[in-house]
Amino acid sequence: MYDLTVIIPTFKEESNIGTIIESVDAVFSRNSITGEILIVDDNSPDRTIEQVRELQKTKPHLSLVVRTDDPGLSQSVVEGFRRARSDIFLVMDADLSHPPALLPVMLAEIRAGNDLVIGSRYMEGGGIKKWPLKRRIISMGATFLGRLLFPEIHDPVSGFFAVKRSVVEHAPLRPRGYKILLEVLGKGTWQKAKEIPFEFVDRATGSSKLGGRTIIEYAEQVIDNARFSWNHHECIVWQEWVKLFRFGAVGLSGIIVNEGVLIYLKGYVQFSLPVASIIAIELSIMSNFILNDTWTFKTEQQHAMPHWWQRLLSFQVVSIGGAAINFIILNALAAFAGIDYRIANLLGILVAFAWNFWVNRRVTWKKSE
Repeated sequence: MYDLTVIIPTFKEESNIGTIIESVDAVFSRNSITGEILIVDDNSPDRTIEQVRELQKTKPHLSLVVRTDDPGLSQSVVEGFRRARSDIFLVMDADLSHPPALLPVMLAEIRAGNDLVIGSRYMEGGGIKKWPLKRRIISMGATFLGRLLFPEIHDPVSGFFAVKRSVVEHAPLRPRGYKILLEVLGKGTWQKAKEIPFEFVDRATGSSKLGGRTIIEYAEQVIDNARFSWNHHECIVWQEWVKLFRFGAVGLSGIIVNEGVLIYLKGYVQFSLPVASIIAIELSIMSNFILNDTWTFKTEQQHAMPHWWQRLLSFQVVSIGGAAINFIILNALAAFAGIDYRIANLLGILVAFAWNFWVNRRVTWKKSE
């Protein structure tokens, strides 16, 4: 049994394959890791397979799987999960964009109790080198969509990660495209994940496999993960849906508080409308904060977080921002686009709601790193 299986999916990587295998092997030797290197190739027409077979003569821990059906990076990784001879898998690219030096760090974090360890380009200390603007924009867009499902993960589309066998062993993975991590996060059995920053370096040789079809497949994958969660309430994505529903319910209760206080203060206590309105708005914000803090985001209280007054201040600021967004959209659509003010107001409310949930989820009730 090996300590670790490094799974490297390949297709036409003859210019990189020898270097990446030797680099991983050197890390194993320096850190006394009993590791397996598993190359899963999509029947490359170049010399990739030939080079691996030549290296196998002197490296008994080097394995090769050649796939001839259903080609694809994600499919190759899943095949690697099935063929690996250890209980810890580490997935990395063959093009030297992922640093082998981080292998022992990621292995140690798995052994420390994490189910997943992710090499992150988008957290402090991480980055991307030598990437054209087009790829940066596509990657940032993909990351944004992924973080809608997994807001605690900075880089849910990273191709560099380690995972326990138990996370994926019984997961109904339906791999497509290049973002296998999103599939593992959405359908795997895990609770604790750790991210490690690294600097992504674009391939020096060979060509990128990114194309228009890849973007479409990724969008389909995001939708599939969201749909999967509706029938599998144990998964992480469903927990996010629950928070969204609760946040919406709290928002509706805030409307009732606002309306009730306004009617009481204006109609019975005879406060002026501006004063009654300000008090009603503030009490509804306070009510919303208390309910969200003790109900919607109750599980976040198990982690180190900002002090309650800091959360309250943040919630106040975000709520004011949401109100401003609602106001701007209502007036802009009604005055300049000719849209009925009632419809314009509903659109403003929807955008403001999305703003309030997203920012509060990411800032007000953000778990500590």
